Amino acid sequence: MTMRPLRQFVQYLLPAVFVLALIGCHVGGASATVVTTCRAAADSDARVDYGFCVAELGMHRESPDADTWGLAKVAALTGVNNADNAVYDIKALLAKTRGADGPTRAALEKCGRLYDSVGFAFAEVDDEINNRRYAAGKGKVAEAVSLARQCDDALAKAAAVPSPLAQHSSYNVRIANICTAITNLIK
Repeated sequence: MTMRPLRQFVQYLLPAVFVLALIGCHVGGASATVVTTCRAAADSDARVDYGFCVAELGMHRESPDADTWGLAKVAALTGVNNADNAVYDIKALLAKTRGADGPTRAALEKCGRLYDSVGFAFAEVDDEINNRRYAAGKGKVAEAVSLARQCDDALAKAAAVPSPLAQHSSYNVRIANICTAITNLIK
């Protein structure tokens, strides 16, 4: 009599174990995750800050389902977001200095144009990666970094110390390094 309850238990348990095994294979079979991709990017390029990579890419809505290719695109889109935030901050700074003329205002106006171009450059990175033109995408990443540095130079010449955009500039370089390193991982 004790065999019957054991047999029923096994009959119900086996399908559950099978389903759990399938789920485990599906999850474990993912080709990349934010954590593993950021680890590989940091291991391949000393400029990549692993913790920053995980934190920034992990927040993006497309990251959970992204493979390495998708995470390179997420990094590019994160660069677009940072550039948009910089333009917003620049407009706010310019509004505070309304009516004032001078080197800092001129530098901020220049930075507004430059960060607008940074956003477009990162958007083009996304397009290039999407079209699997990785070298062109990495070239656009370098362009985005160069444009942000031109803003830094303009603010330095205007003696805007500390730079009101230092956080955006630093972020720009960090996300550019991540985007390049992840793009280099695409096979």
